[in-house]
Amino acid sequence: MAQREAGYFADDSMIRRVMSKRTVGLTYGLRALVIGAVHPLLFVGTSEHTAHRATPYTRLAITGGLFESVFLGSKAEADRALAFTRRKHERVVGTLPEDAGAHHPAGTAYSAHDPHLMFMTMAFTFDSAEVMHDRLVRELTATEREDLYQDYVRWGELFGMPRDAAPADYRAFRRYFDSYLLSTQLHLTDEALLVGSYLAGRRKAYRLRAPAEQVGSALYLLVQGSLPARIRQMYGIDWGISDELAHRALCRSIRTAHFAPPLTPRILAGTLAGRSTPSYQLLARREQHMVKTGHPSMPGVDPRNWVQRNTA
Repeated sequence: MAQREAGYFADDSMIRRVMSKRTVGLTYGLRALVIGAVHPLLFVGTSEHTAHRATPYTRLAITGGLFESVFLGSKAEADRALAFTRRKHERVVGTLPEDAGAHHPAGTAYSAHDPHLMFMTMAFTFDSAEVMHDRLVRELTATEREDLYQDYVRWGELFGMPRDAAPADYRAFRRYFDSYLLSTQLHLTDEALLVGSYLAGRRKAYRLRAPAEQVGSALYLLVQGSLPARIRQMYGIDWGISDELAHRALCRSIRTAHFAPPLTPRILAGTLAGRSTPSYQLLARREQHMVKTGHPSMPGVDPRNWVQRNTA
């Protein structure tokens, strides 16, 4: 068997061990986008400069593929993804066109190269990967958690984040990030609320055919149940005892598949690890077909950015 070409992370690194779990790969991105939308500079900076306002799931697929290239790919593959991202980020600079909460008035500057915004992107991504692994695979040990955090800091550095933009260790990160999620800095713009509601499954544009509808409902249940209570409240997601029990039961069944592979059918066991990009690409192709046939991916979201809307 041919030996895998070395990447930036060793095969036994925590970031590869965690991000190669498909249950993590298929859920962490949605969760990170839903939570990350409460940061106005990140959300507006992305939404104003993306070429995929009309196809947000295609953007998710592209981003997921780029991230996996660095998590799981060879150095050559990762370098291509990093170079592509750097080119895209050169154009992500501007100011908030409107007030976005008390901490972010109109005119507040943003840039993809801002060290703190780089860190916050890493923070939302790391937090979601950690949470989904704990819930869907198994809880990490303290040592594994620290190693995963340090790998993610290195991952952020590869994308251009200065090392000192991130807290020195996991405990310091957790103190900072948990405090942030409880702070008054969080704000959902009207568009962030709408987009995030679709991504979280609170709002659904269309009913899908079976079994896609059931798969989608399960995915949304996993994401919604993993959100901090305050984030659910900001989106207006009703979450009762029955929802919590259903979420826990689904998580438990997925964990069981990881814990007891001898009891898992071989065909299912083979789906537990590997890249998740192909699944995202299927979602992207479906979205592109819908848009081409006149069905907006997220009804109500204007495909034009703020500048285009106000200079037409």
